[in-house]
Amino acid sequence: MSEDPFRQFGTWFAEASRTEPSDPNAMTVATIGEGGRPAARTLLLKGWDERGFVFYGNLGSRKARDMAGNPNVALLFHWKSLQRQIRIEGQVTQVEATTADEYFATRPRTSQLGAWASEQSRPLASRAMFEERLHEMEERFAGKPVPRPDFWSGWRLKPDYFEFWQGVDFRLHDRVIFRLDGQSWETGRLYP
Repeated sequence: MSEDPFRQFGTWFAEASRTEPSDPNAMTVATIGEGGRPAARTLLLKGWDERGFVFYGNLGSRKARDMAGNPNVALLFHWKSLQRQIRIEGQVTQVEATTADEYFATRPRTSQLGAWASEQSRPLASRAMFEERLHEMEERFAGKPVPRPDFWSGWRLKPDYFEFWQGVDFRLHDRVIFRLDGQSWETGRLYP
């Protein structure tokens, strides 16, 4: 186990990227909404470095509203075939517009159009209505690049806590934690 949680994340993430059959960057993102009600959903990690962990979505979504009201967020990566999980906690901030623009430009065109067509987390009368909106966006942006909508961006979670969990037979798991204390990381272990 590295003494640096980012280096340890990189080691485990690289191994998961080589061995997991589908979306090794999938993570559960847990937020806290109105009245302290928790909500969790699976998103894809789209970038990370020592500044934090980056993911994207609609600024009108429930997750965005939750994070605007309470920036404390938890991430959970679970790689069952490796018997590993990583919990990361911290606070989120919205990424810079240029960062969101750069990432949006790399998305498949249909995903870009879908971002325009979706009123994410809002009630939808029928699937046909969404498909009609998507068709309207295809016509609107026919023959030209699809710009990032101003209602779509990303967030960066700056961690202050990591937990690395390694499954061991007979539920004798190994749990190593890193807690930020000022500018340095304190490390320790938890009982399984």
